[in-house]
Amino acid sequence: MHISFTFKNFEPSEHLRKYARRRLEKLGRFLGKNPALDTQVLMTVDKFRQKVEVQIAGEGLAVSASESSEDMYATIDLVLDKLEAQVKKYVSRTKEVHRKARNNADIGVYTYDMAEEAGEDRSITDRDHFSPKPMDPEEAALQLEAKGFEFLVFLNSENERVNVIYRRKDNNYGMIDPII
Repeated sequence: MHISFTFKNFEPSEHLRKYARRRLEKLGRFLGKNPALDTQVLMTVDKFRQKVEVQIAGEGLAVSASESSEDMYATIDLVLDKLEAQVKKYVSRTKEVHRKARNNADIGVYTYDMAEEAGEDRSITDRDHFSPKPMDPEEAALQLEAKGFEFLVFLNSENERVNVIYRRKDNNYGMIDPII
């Protein structure tokens, strides 16, 4: 985790900088030792008000919090309590999505050999396994458009069911949402 500090309207002590860094590094136990995380800390003093703003951005993560009080150390604690709650929620949500995706991993895709003559038996010529990616229908439509597919199978994050989105002849999208 890369941490950068910005101070406005005061000269920070080395103890304050170490205190904030030590508290921020405790968030690393929830996020792991991901070097791609970028943390920006802005500390401001305006007369009697001490304000701290923290933004953490990285691979799929963007959390921020701000707080103000009369003591800079107390303000750092308050902000980091807010960030810790947000990070815990993010981590539990991603674990839940991965757990549900793992449970739905045995969905098969079949390719049919279309017989040219009527009366010929059709057979399954190919079988493919994949895990559908959890996403909302709007994201699935963007993915379908970007990849140029005719259809896309995905795990709907709104209702937690496997859905199919497809391109219609009128250039709109249709969605199949089976209810089992």
